Amino acid sequence: MPHARSLLRFASRLTGNSFQAEDLVQETLLRAWRGFGQFDPETNAHAWLFRILMNEFLQQKRKARSSFVAGPAAHSGQPMQASIHESVEVTQAFDRLGSDQRTVLLLAVVEGFRCREISEILHIPIGTVMSRLSRAREVMRELLSEVVR
Repeated sequence: MPHARSLLRFASRLTGNSFQAEDLVQETLLRAWRGFGQFDPETNAHAWLFRILMNEFLQQKRKARSSFVAGPAAHSGQPMQASIHESVEVTQAFDRLGSDQRTVLLLAVVEGFRCREISEILHIPIGTVMSRLSRAREVMRELLSEVVR
């Protein structure tokens, strides 16, 4: 259960709905428990759980055949260091990113995964992770610099 908070934070951002996020995390933890015999203790458990969550999210998305809509950022429980105005601006800029860039940026910046781990979680080449991350950061810089002007 030590990873439940970060799973819920990520799921909330993916689904945009706290109830759907909770269901997604519960299903993820259930699948992890059922598949624990397949877990390699020498691997990263955190990344393994995020891979299960992404697989479950994509499976639900395929079933629903609905488009991806990101909602407001989940509160991480950390003390607020930026003003409300700045937080809103960052969230609005973040929401303007494409879903692929948002996902990679969330995993890297918010969840603290390394590029190799993100590559494993999303089942994409590490070069793709690095380029999406670079582009996402550049777009965020541009969008936030427009706000400053």
